[in-house]
Amino acid sequence: MRDGLIWFFAAGQLALALLGLMPDSLLSDPQAVARSARDAALLCLILGVAALSFVLLKGSVRTPMGNGFAGLQFDALSSSIEVLVAFIGVIVVDFSRNYLDGDPRHSAFLKRLCLTLAAVLHLIVAADLPQFALAWIATSLCLHRLLVFYGERQPAILAARKKFVVARLSDVSLASAFLILAHCFGTTDIAHILSAARRLPRDAGSGGLTLAALLLGLAALLKSAQFPMHGWLLEVMETPTPVSALLHAGIINAGGFLVLRFAPVFSHAAGALDLLLLVGGITALFGGLVMLTQTSIKVSLAYSTIGQMGFMMLECGLGAFAAAWIHIIGHSLYKAHAFLSTGSGATPAGGRVETGPQRAPTPLAHGAALSLGLVIVVSTGALFDFSPARAPGLLIIASIAVLSLTHLFSSAAPSFSPRLIVQLAIRAVVVALAVFALEALAAHLLRPTLTPYLPLRGPVEAVVAGLILVGFVTVLVLQNSAIEAPRVHALQALYVHLANGLYVNTLANRWAITLWPGSVPPPRINTPNLP
Repeated sequence: MRDGLIWFFAAGQLALALLGLMPDSLLSDPQAVARSARDAALLCLILGVAALSFVLLKGSVRTPMGNGFAGLQFDALSSSIEVLVAFIGVIVVDFSRNYLDGDPRHSAFLKRLCLTLAAVLHLIVAADLPQFALAWIATSLCLHRLLVFYGERQPAILAARKKFVVARLSDVSLASAFLILAHCFGTTDIAHILSAARRLPRDAGSGGLTLAALLLGLAALLKSAQFPMHGWLLEVMETPTPVSALLHAGIINAGGFLVLRFAPVFSHAAGALDLLLLVGGITALFGGLVMLTQTSIKVSLAYSTIGQMGFMMLECGLGAFAAAWIHIIGHSLYKAHAFLSTGSGATPAGGRVETGPQRAPTPLAHGAALSLGLVIVVSTGALFDFSPARAPGLLIIASIAVLSLTHLFSSAAPSFSPRLIVQLAIRAVVVALAVFALEALAAHLLRPTLTPYLPLRGPVEAVVAGLILVGFVTVLVLQNSAIEAPRVHALQALYVHLANGLYVNTLANRWAITLWPGSVPPPRINTPNLP
């Protein structure tokens, strides 16, 4: 009976795939296609909620191992992410019904969108390595067809070509890792591999297991637009807005899901976690800084996504897998809303939104704000029994989250309004309580699937994590000092370099144009107005 129920849970994915593969001659009416796509996406959401409810009540379920393919598996991780993707899919598909109304290729776009959603959903519930790899590749190829939907837009073609190269490197890394895992554990059944990895002693990682984890980490980093392979994500703005929403809110999370799915394997490979920690930290700092200098709403959102994906990889590198799971859900929801509502967020022509204090906070204000934020984090963490020995990564992440509020503290410092300071302190306490409460809930839900938090691995992790924390503090200081940019030559130069993304994407564009000459005009250097 359970086998039939599992395949019933996957009926929505099958409906999306069939709709995406249906010939144009059978569905010529765009509105009929739109209604069918919305109904199929809604069916995925309803069945996803049913699957998640079943897992929470009865535990994980999966189809039995068969000949070659293991079928599907539904646990707390896969079911929750499936509900997330299906929910966003319903919104994006429904948005596309009116967004492209009147376009002669409306039906073709909707079918490509459905096929992409089906590939992502199957990736999430795949129960063995070949299925996972095929869905991983299919997701990339389906996305490529969406990126080149408007073939006359050269920036979109450039983005798709860069994405194609990066995706193929990711595919090779993933396939190589899977071959090693199948050799090490003697099976392609993901559940069996993860169960065997959890039973291994913490320091029992072999060379093969470490190499597999490194390749999995590389595949995840390439999939998630990490620095310096992030440039393609900036140019997907030339595609229809629903593609940007689906990409930034769902597909881009595939790298993070890969790490979470194989977290028991990563827990035996300190080198792989250090790779995620280092690259993710650099990407988070880079994306956060460059985002502040952008004048285009969508490009700013793209750099925000890059920074957020970096932060998610940072969380995984710190062994805070439950925190990364929460990050995937939170980022997906708010980024989908952000992209679909960018039109209403634009200011009138010539308008400018002024943010930040009118004078830069003093070093004393910075120090007081940082100290208060750290005290709040440590005190609140103690209430939930999150100690540095038990979950060092979580404390670092919570510190960064609360430090983001210190901008408000230091901004209020020049006027020193006691009432305002108290209000901001209460907000910081509420944020800290919410962070640790969500972490405790996530740890409880995910514990049957993976270890929510890993202890400190050694001095290398501590040093790298400390440097990244210092980096975030530096970003905070730079943000508060932005008001002084017009008067300080060094800040002016830094602002221009950051506005151009440190020219990394410019170099990538030149490489792409060299590889495919004559198809795209040379990129221009951005010379923005200083704040």
